[in-house]
Amino acid sequence: MNSLNDIWSEIIKILSEELSPTTINTWFLDCTPVELDDCKLVLHTPSEFKKGILNERFLPQIKKALYNLFSTEFEVVILCSEAEMRAYTDQKRRDNELPEIAGYTFDRFVVGPSNKFAHAAAEAVANNDDITYNPLLIYGNSGLGKTHLLLSIGATIHDRYPNKKIVYIKGDQFTNELIKSIREGTAEDFRTKYRNADLFLIDDIQFIAGKPQTQEEFFHTFNNIYEAGHQIVITSDRPPKDMAALDDRLRTRFEGGLLADIEPPDYETRVAIIKNKAAQFGLIISEEAVNYIAENVKANIRQLEGVIKKLTAYKAILNTEIDLEAVKRAIADVIKNEDYIPQPKKIIQETAKFFNVSEEDLIGKNQSKKCSQPRQISMYLIRTLTNLSLQDIGKEFSGRNHATVLTSIRNVEDMSRKDTELMNIIRDITANINSPE
Repeated sequence: MNSLNDIWSEIIKILSEELSPTTINTWFLDCTPVELDDCKLVLHTPSEFKKGILNERFLPQIKKALYNLFSTEFEVVILCSEAEMRAYTDQKRRDNELPEIAGYTFDRFVVGPSNKFAHAAAEAVANNDDITYNPLLIYGNSGLGKTHLLLSIGATIHDRYPNKKIVYIKGDQFTNELIKSIREGTAEDFRTKYRNADLFLIDDIQFIAGKPQTQEEFFHTFNNIYEAGHQIVITSDRPPKDMAALDDRLRTRFEGGLLADIEPPDYETRVAIIKNKAAQFGLIISEEAVNYIAENVKANIRQLEGVIKKLTAYKAILNTEIDLEAVKRAIADVIKNEDYIPQPKKIIQETAKFFNVSEEDLIGKNQSKKCSQPRQISMYLIRTLTNLSLQDIGKEFSGRNHATVLTSIRNVEDMSRKDTELMNIIRDITANINSPE
């Protein structure tokens, strides 16, 4: 791993190519790095006079050196007095009072065509005092940056209004806390915690679908916050219309706000993300290596971050340069295990084989019980394992309509929660679908 002092030494080397030894000794020799994080370098110099000279004369050169190392723009902050150091430390402490949102900022989020609208909507919610888009629901597959935008809204509003009550919770945690409050007789405390929020951030709302008591409590929580004129921001892995087990009252409320989707990043955005993540981890990586990663790791941002973390570990543990060969080793398992999305035909084949029915009967009009349940299960599995819409799934089954497919999926979801045997059947068919040919 490149230590902070190592990186500062590299910056001094780059500056020495443009500046004289006297200049380096006079202005940089007693300048020490404090922190490099979130594309920001914090330096300390012993006097106000030197701080002024560094800011006025040498800031562009320092930023240029950082760009040469990391291929991304950096902010540079120069501190001098103990008071400034204390103020900086205090600000870091305040940021940690809401640990979930610490480190999540809009300037760390790489914007591209796939997420431009969601990013703009999130910034509008964070920076405008008018509650115009309420709720804001950001949806998309896992690892594309939904949580980053959600928490960036929280961080921005926390900076603007430190006294506002911001509450962040995941959908499954909301359920767990509700159950605990009922068991311990603290339901009123639970309601006070959430219903009095000035900003309510809930991540992965899809996990409350199909849980009647949780949905009932969330419905009243939502109404209390909404009617008080306070902001609600939600993330989900799919749009409300595709949440088969979601209460209709909640679906209509979600759809009454602003829906913003995020799709997988294109090549140019992936390149920018890799450079941004490398800078955050203080990792120097070549343009050739960046391009190789961007060409081969395509599924989501979380995988890209995982690759950068692995390369950082390589640097720390093996003390080796991050060349193209090191990158190829680091991402070999990522490429091999990248999320597999089966074809609908494969799912239909494996479901028909498991239940010993013909594929023609499974996708056709045969309404016997022998075919109807396998058909519903195969529709459910296509919805779960692929990115097909309900309409496209219907086309795979002799042109059945959106409503029929939705009803089939809901039936399987409802039954699987009560029927252990059905859950095992679904698990076995899924294993067969994902097994090698």
